[in-house]
Amino acid sequence: MSTPASTPCALVTGASGGIGAAIAQAYAARGWRVVLVGRRIAALDATALACARAQGLSGPDAARLRVIACDLRDAVAWRWHVSELLAAWGCPDIVVANAGISHGIDLAQADDLEAARDVMDTNWLGTLATLSPFIAPMRARGSGRLVGVASVAGVRGLPGHAAYCASKAALIRSLESLRGELRGSGVRVVTLSPGYVETAMTAHNPFPMPFMLRPGDFARRALRVIDAGRAYATIPWPMGLVSKLLHVLPRWLFDAALARQARKPRR
Repeated sequence: MSTPASTPCALVTGASGGIGAAIAQAYAARGWRVVLVGRRIAALDATALACARAQGLSGPDAARLRVIACDLRDAVAWRWHVSELLAAWGCPDIVVANAGISHGIDLAQADDLEAARDVMDTNWLGTLATLSPFIAPMRARGSGRLVGVASVAGVRGLPGHAAYCASKAALIRSLESLRGELRGSGVRVVTLSPGYVETAMTAHNPFPMPFMLRPGDFARRALRVIDAGRAYATIPWPMGLVSKLLHVLPRWLFDAALARQARKPRR
């Protein structure tokens, strides 16, 4: 079955599971062409099959689905994959930079500094590397959506989250910078800030996780935000109220409130 090149296209990183797989399936259900990016090829193949079923097909169609196995910390390899994609499919309409990891960090442990570097390289630098090759083509076309998946954890520093909170805070600020740089170009920069979503990343958290969403529920809400081209959105909205409160809470009160919270487990 052929698919016209004019059919909209969404590229999603971290598509091996969780939020990324759910967003990819949501675009597939719309009839879009979808590019799946991740490090685990077997898991990507499973997402590709789920996307094909969302498109009403029994198996992946090369005209509708494309799978790219790549570690986004390798910017050179990623740019090669993007050049192949641009030549074959053109520039996607939407790029969702979702790939991320979360490790608990104990800064008293020397070994954890390497884990912290891994988190920053993946969540912050890897996201910038993801979006970078698409900026010029989208600007030249005068349209597109560059989407970064941050987190409410980027609002304040949480116990055991020295790397994760820092990586998401850095990402939020970098996306703000990019949004200003692209103002008036027709390219929208969207920051998604998830609360707690039921994924492998949250499965072993030893602390309360209010307003938990399933990945599919998150994806449906995320697509509405992306469609609208909103600059920033916390999903679900009640977590947005929580994050605003955390943002303005005096340090002494914030420290007291977090004094007894359990830490994120170390890697």
